[in-house]
Amino acid sequence: MGKTFGLDKAQMGIIATAGFWTYALSVIVNGPLADRIGGRRAILIGAVGSLILNLTIGLLFLNGWTTKIIVGMSLLYAVNMYFQSFGALSVVKVNAAWFHVRERGVFGGIFGSMISAGYFLAISIGGWILAHFHWTLVFLIPAGAMGLMGLVDFFLVRDRPSQAGHADFPTGDASSGDDTPIDWGYLVRKVFSHPVILTIACAEFCTGFVRQGLLLYFTEFLGEVHHVQKGTGTFWWAGTGITLGGIAGGLLCGFLSDRLFQSRRPPVAFIFYLGQVVALSALGFAPSAAAAAFLVGLSCMFIFGVHGMLSGTASMDFGGRKAAATAAGMLDGIQYIASGLTGFGLGWILKTYGWDGTPFTEGYEPQNALVWVLCMIPFSVGGALFMTRLWHAHPSRHGGH
Repeated sequence: MGKTFGLDKAQMGIIATAGFWTYALSVIVNGPLADRIGGRRAILIGAVGSLILNLTIGLLFLNGWTTKIIVGMSLLYAVNMYFQSFGALSVVKVNAAWFHVRERGVFGGIFGSMISAGYFLAISIGGWILAHFHWTLVFLIPAGAMGLMGLVDFFLVRDRPSQAGHADFPTGDASSGDDTPIDWGYLVRKVFSHPVILTIACAEFCTGFVRQGLLLYFTEFLGEVHHVQKGTGTFWWAGTGITLGGIAGGLLCGFLSDRLFQSRRPPVAFIFYLGQVVALSALGFAPSAAAAAFLVGLSCMFIFGVHGMLSGTASMDFGGRKAAATAAGMLDGIQYIASGLTGFGLGWILKTYGWDGTPFTEGYEPQNALVWVLCMIPFSVGGALFMTRLWHAHPSRHGGH
């Protein structure tokens, strides 16, 4: 899109920020809504809404839309991201009733794997579509996929075990033994004044900047620093590395949490934040295209491991079955506020200072990506420091504090 309409990193970043910040606000509002209407209804709303918006965007470009692209696309992408915000909330809400605290670390790994698989579709399959077909199909094909999954969700997803013919059971989280009716006041008190959730939210702000800082610009990093083009084998392996790394990180993070730390999430998250620092440092000075592709995946292993553990698992633990979506919405919302800074903010830095501190000029080839990784590493360090404050936090102790 940037090449088609002559948009630079900062201009494309405006569109990204519009979507990220809309998502951030929407997920905070829609979390309590999902807790009240149930995860099944929430994911159906999200699937239908995103289907319509992606179909609209693709058809507009296919029919020759060329004017006011930044304003128009920012608006459409923002509305799309409103509906996208129902996705993680609904998954966390449904699974909070189906998994005990002792099992949720592993579930967090599965949650992270699901997100990683989505990035594989977006990046590797999307890159293949861009290399072989008109670029508008990266909107139209996902619209069809969401329609298909909406049907699957309608027929197969149930909010509670009792709705699928099984017995409901106590999950051992912050809602256990709590018979308070679910209303807006309960959800606000349960989540927005909870000291553990507030600290995790600060850590997720750090996660959001690192995660989107990497994912938003790694394709340009590979192309401009290592001359890797979309549709090539190396690019495909980088996209696949994001998926495999994310799956490995999520599963490993969950296994370590449940087996070695008695279902405590912060110690594992601390280790993985430090892993981000090491992997990103190496990525900035990757000596070859192959090494860069590998290190993108390795970085994602540590990033997605933390993301699944905190947004997907800790939100259920400390929000409890009753407020799981609200907690997930708060954590995801804070994360996407930081993600918005990677749009126009990090985009402007890279446009102004280049990858290695040398502004872009005709024919110049950057030697490393020091500026890029130095913008992300402090946030990984910050996330690790926040986790040290929650080292012994467990939802079954003193109401989750």
